[in-house]
Amino acid sequence: MRYLLLTLCLSLVTHIGYADIPAQSKSLSATLVVGENGVVTSRSALASEVGVDIMMAGGNAIDAAVATGFALAVTYPSAGNVGGGGFAVIRLADGTVRTLDSRERAPAAAHRDMYLNEDGNVIPGMSTRTRAASGVPGTVDGLLVLLETYGTMSREEVLAPAIRLAEEGFPLTEDLAGQFARVLDSMRDFPASMAKFSRNGVPYQAGDIWRQPDLARTLKLIAEKGRDGFYKGETAAKIAAEMEKGLGLITEEDLASYRSVWREPIQGEYRGYQIWGMPPPSSGGALIVQMLNMIEPFDLRGMGWGSPGAIHLMVEAERRAYADRTQHMGDPDYFDVPLAMLTSEEYARKRFSDFDPKRASRSSDIGAGKWPEESPQTTHFSVLDKAGNGISLTTTLNSSYGNKIVVEGTGILLNNEMDDFSAKPNVANQFGLLGREANSIEPGKRMLSSMSPTIVTKGDKPFLLTGSPGGSTIITTTLQVIVNVIDHQMPIDKAVAAPRFHHQWMPDAIWYGPGGIPEGTLPVLRKMGHENITERFKGGIGDANSILYDSNTGKIHGMKDPRSPGGAVGF
Repeated sequence: MRYLLLTLCLSLVTHIGYADIPAQSKSLSATLVVGENGVVTSRSALASEVGVDIMMAGGNAIDAAVATGFALAVTYPSAGNVGGGGFAVIRLADGTVRTLDSRERAPAAAHRDMYLNEDGNVIPGMSTRTRAASGVPGTVDGLLVLLETYGTMSREEVLAPAIRLAEEGFPLTEDLAGQFARVLDSMRDFPASMAKFSRNGVPYQAGDIWRQPDLARTLKLIAEKGRDGFYKGETAAKIAAEMEKGLGLITEEDLASYRSVWREPIQGEYRGYQIWGMPPPSSGGALIVQMLNMIEPFDLRGMGWGSPGAIHLMVEAERRAYADRTQHMGDPDYFDVPLAMLTSEEYARKRFSDFDPKRASRSSDIGAGKWPEESPQTTHFSVLDKAGNGISLTTTLNSSYGNKIVVEGTGILLNNEMDDFSAKPNVANQFGLLGREANSIEPGKRMLSSMSPTIVTKGDKPFLLTGSPGGSTIITTTLQVIVNVIDHQMPIDKAVAAPRFHHQWMPDAIWYGPGGIPEGTLPVLRKMGHENITERFKGGIGDANSILYDSNTGKIHGMKDPRSPGGAVGF
């Protein structure tokens, strides 16, 4: 029988029996589920239930993931979407691993200097708060390709729950009602946005039934006509008409020509486990493997979780990997990304050869590496079924609620993914990430991303499915979950709930969430030369909704990250 595991109100230390987690983290509650037949964990309990219902009706993990993805567009609109894009890492029961790139593309009219003024400076807000910020959406095509390739159910079956939720509505939680109230001021100039997220300008309250008839119609067209229900016809015409209201570039031709791309997965080895990640235009898979290669020679478990040595080691690996991201990473269809170099153990050893275990490097002294012979608002969910089919999928609008513009008559929120391009070399985007030629704007190009859906296997069995939202912190969040499970041998609930820290080369700073750096560790790190250390993320870093498969018992352990609402559901 399907069930939601209780949110545990006991402290993590009492529940799990670990005494080394800092006191600041003990207020976090763990939402863990253990299932025998299938588990879905996502940012929305309603969407997770949709996925499990699909598996209970005979669908596999891919069917469930597609249904969950469409449901998230209804129940978690700040990041769940049909107007954005994403990445999926799939591992089938026979051991096949594939990755699907449904990242947004730059419209045909986009050009390299489109966000610069006549003086060559970046125009504030143009790449985040206007129609010009939107790339051609890929989510719908991606979900449909997943269903057609590896699903077992029809479009009508997997879209029916999302259509019902949009049409009949659902009671707003305090979390969602609060989000709507906070975002309304930035939507005042867009009537369709105000109509969707308020009652004639008056904020919704928790408990109100929220209905989305326009989005229900859009989803019905997709169910009836497939990709043509979104990328052609009525919906495509409305998206193009929205662009013509000012600054927008997406045309009906851009939409009709969009296609997701199957890519070869990133593969690495770490302490006997196989790491499967997303290749470019995601930077996550390559960077995670690169950082794991750098730290593998060191005894992280012996150092201890949260120790100065462990944090110093990981920060220095992050510093070098993010420097490489800036120089070397972009859309591989437009730029020759040196993946063999970045994921090579030999390169990692060479790159880390100047590591000083007692002293911090300075980012200004760390450039991008070269081959010895010759780079937050998103949502992640994980699904695993009894047969061993699993999918780790991350999707986004980029900023929370994208550019805040709803396409009139469709209920579709537009993304602002164009900000993920490098508008100008060495000028930071909204996440503080730098870019250069590899990630410059070109027509049809896919912008670089930090999304890092990841699957870890052990021999011929699935082991861990993880990933996270969080802009530039996605990669380091995913890395820390993997290290917590493999090196520190934490159970999945503690591995996900444990506090986190982050370094991204530039700015030269360690950022952390509550408890991310234990009090006794902080002064030691400063003495080592880590001068800029800031508790920047008061609500914690990431939302790593993860699944761990116990091959000894056959049980599937699903963990909803306690930093945010949502639910892990299993049966």
